Amino acid sequence: MAKELKGLVFNIQRFSIQDGPGIRTTVFMKGCPLTCPWCSNPEGISSVPEIMTSDRKCIGCKKCVEVCPLNAISCVDGVRQIDWNLCTNCLECAKICPSHSIGVIGEYMTVDEAFKVASRDAPFYRNTGGGVTVSGGEPLLQWQFVLELLKRCKEAGFHTALDTSGYCKWEIMQKVLEYVDLILFDVKHMDSESLKETCGVSNQLILDNLKKASRLSKIWLRVPLIPNFNDSESNIRAVAELAIGIKAEKVSLLPYHEYGKHKYQRLGKRYRFNGTGILKPDHQIVVTSQQILESYGLEVSIGS
Repeated sequence: MAKELKGLVFNIQRFSIQDGPGIRTTVFMKGCPLTCPWCSNPEGISSVPEIMTSDRKCIGCKKCVEVCPLNAISCVDGVRQIDWNLCTNCLECAKICPSHSIGVIGEYMTVDEAFKVASRDAPFYRNTGGGVTVSGGEPLLQWQFVLELLKRCKEAGFHTALDTSGYCKWEIMQKVLEYVDLILFDVKHMDSESLKETCGVSNQLILDNLKKASRLSKIWLRVPLIPNFNDSESNIRAVAELAIGIKAEKVSLLPYHEYGKHKYQRLGKRYRFNGTGILKPDHQIVVTSQQILESYGLEVSIGS
């Protein structure tokens, strides 16, 4: 039954203004099939709950050392150290940590529990044209939960949006789109080989799904503007032609940033996008990309 169905959620962000129109609640689902090296939400990549550390909160009590079944945690000169190669995310250390310096990322929630959080801000949705957005990770990895949550939101009269990479079977996306008013569709590169080399998947399935989805729902294209990857004029023009072809309502350029870089170490992961030495795209490239898209008659926004 839908009430018993659970999804793995890593965050529910209320009062969001960047994930669709108006004031929204964004439900972030855990798990993603892509391997984008610049990902600013690394806690959303894994499909299982995992630990995340906060060293400044550690009080040096060593309880985590005592409870770890694999001896992956040690304390040297009062400083906690984790051998991430040994850690299996059994979560025992997080359960016992009194200062919450080791936390758990990912909570299994029922549809009712997630909807209850989302429905708290119903007055804001009505007054601003907002609603509920389901994001990730890749939300369609947990499509049954997402479908039921969006269905509940639609029954409540909420505007609904789906933020997706589009990398899934069309049959799955089609079922979910029955309850979606707007798709925030990520397009990371128009060249399939470039996307596969960097993010681990081809864009053939993604673009096929996008074209089919555009017949069923409104589309906002979202393009992460990544230095030396997809910020060339030729790629931006290809995005513009795609947007016109699917009648996208607008194109959102999302300039590269490193705001999520610190999370990688806290998760025991390595931040792999270090090759450029560039902290953000050149301002002129952002401006030029916007001008190119607008020259095609497209509505363009920066950062949302």
